[in-house]
Amino acid sequence: MTDRHHLLVHGGTFAAVGDRGDISGYRGGSAPDGMFVQDARHLSRWQLTVDGAVPDTLTPVADGDTARCVLVPRGGRNEPPAYTLFREQAVGDASFVESLRVTSNRPAPTTVRLAVTADADFTDQFELRSDHRTYTKAGAVRSRKVLGHGVEFTYRRGEWRSVTTVTAEPQPDAVEETGTGARRLVWTLDLEPHGTAELVLRVMARPHGDKRALRVPRSPAALQERLLAREGRFMEGVAFPAGWPELSAACARGLADLAALQVPATGPDGEELRVPAAGAPWFLTLLGRDALLTSLFALPYRPRLAAATLPALAATQATDTGVSEVAQPGKIVHEVRHGELAHFGQVPYARYYGSVDATPLFLVLLGAYTEQTGDTGLARRLERHARAAVGWMLDHGGLTSRGYLVYRADQGGLANQNWKDSPGAICSAEGTRPNGPVTAAGAQGYAYDALRRTAWLARTVWQDGTYADLLEQAAGDLRDRFQRDFWMPERSFPALALDGRGRQVDALASDAGHLLWSGLLDKEYGEQVGRRLLEPDFFSGWGVRTLAAGQPAYHPLSYHRGSVWPHDNALIALGLARYGLHDEARAIARGLVDAASASGHRLPEVLAGYGRDTHPEPVPYPHACVRESRSASAPLALLTAVGGA
Repeated sequence: MTDRHHLLVHGGTFAAVGDRGDISGYRGGSAPDGMFVQDARHLSRWQLTVDGAVPDTLTPVADGDTARCVLVPRGGRNEPPAYTLFREQAVGDASFVESLRVTSNRPAPTTVRLAVTADADFTDQFELRSDHRTYTKAGAVRSRKVLGHGVEFTYRRGEWRSVTTVTAEPQPDAVEETGTGARRLVWTLDLEPHGTAELVLRVMARPHGDKRALRVPRSPAALQERLLAREGRFMEGVAFPAGWPELSAACARGLADLAALQVPATGPDGEELRVPAAGAPWFLTLLGRDALLTSLFALPYRPRLAAATLPALAATQATDTGVSEVAQPGKIVHEVRHGELAHFGQVPYARYYGSVDATPLFLVLLGAYTEQTGDTGLARRLERHARAAVGWMLDHGGLTSRGYLVYRADQGGLANQNWKDSPGAICSAEGTRPNGPVTAAGAQGYAYDALRRTAWLARTVWQDGTYADLLEQAAGDLRDRFQRDFWMPERSFPALALDGRGRQVDALASDAGHLLWSGLLDKEYGEQVGRRLLEPDFFSGWGVRTLAAGQPAYHPLSYHRGSVWPHDNALIALGLARYGLHDEARAIARGLVDAASASGHRLPEVLAGYGRDTHPEPVPYPHACVRESRSASAPLALLTAVGGA
């Protein structure tokens, strides 16, 4: 691929198109190419030709909820284009719609032969990742059927069946075979002098098991109107800071992205819910940790996110032990997938529980939601689930037997199961990885906060003082142990983790800021940590690096060893404010807001760790999600931490 990808997102559907609005069917790379619904590529090729040639790009697709571009036939300076093509595309729920307007530039009648080559390969997203894995699909069959107004692509494998239907108005003059499995829809358009012709193409995806009665919107403009109305409703009533317009713009952009990133889920009683997906393109699905943090950041402004996320996660809470899924009773799910490979058990992510921190964060959000809204009904309804989550922390999680939440590398899934979940993310300052079970620092803070908040629920909502006392004692003991075992006196900083033998993993990492957010450190230690995070080796000018520069393990373009994550920094800013370090919180907020201002007020998933003193523009991380719910909600957390200051 030589042109850029532009991402169109609507709920659980996204399309990645190039500068001309085409989809090439490219496999591999940092971003998937095509239209995707429920982890499957339902449109793998979508290429426009005019008079048998690919047109030139006069105006490329720009970022936005609708893709628009202007194309002309190839020619030279002395050969003005005979016509101009105006192309507009948008995605809806399991749908893609395009309008093509061809305008003649000649004073005489003109004939134009226009063709769109379409295909649907139904490839699972996991097959498109650059991880060198291959998957066998015994008995899989693809078929194509020409319709009067288009073509239908079907995929079958055992009981699995998916369909993509392409229709057009007016209907094509012909549907041609290409020799590759794709089909070419062809029109011969007779244009009057300076006349115009318009086509509308609609794509409807039918993922396996989806029996909803859906309709493709009549045009991109109609869909855009619907999207703008939804965004407006989502932002309604949020008071943005008048004195800091850049923060206001970042909050507005974030809320608009959150409106687009809502995906369907089901509650414990089968009720239909809409919850924040983790991010597009790779994670347009429910991820426990991501949905919980997003809901926490948005809680003061959009509590309905939490009101949907909590029952959705309760409905997927593990009740049995599953080795491949890393499931244990009471554990909150890490990732939910709906694709073919998950369905047939070829990847473990249909419901995957490889997270040490989603379970305590579930309890943190439940307590925070109840306290913020005064609504005790949800805490009463989810009492059984909350007690099961506490039970997991105490038993399977390791709080009782080992004194901490502990995880072990999962060979079929994630090596690390805290928020820094890339293989080498938990390391010493020298870069060596710990052996044996890992005790990550940040997760202990979440556990401490979870115990305290659940104790409050037990005492005030469930009327169970004995249980509350037990949890408060467990929280106090955890705090004492942590400061004894994790604190590194020679560095005045906590270790990133403990290894399987209880030895400190001594990298200086941003996770220490999460301990401020959870309140695990006493005041003296907390103030030392907070000020240390703003020193130049940590603070890049755009945010706090995941790993302080100068350590051998540091790399500015590593996923978790020196990059800058907006949601990580949002937690740190909230923690700094909690410990009264308001100047430091404002410094982080200013850095992140400036980074957002450099990219249309949108914060990406992650930035490179290069310093602002030598790189006056933020350097993007090459494989970041374009839209990510935690980053979208991060400006709201900054607003909570510093207000409009």
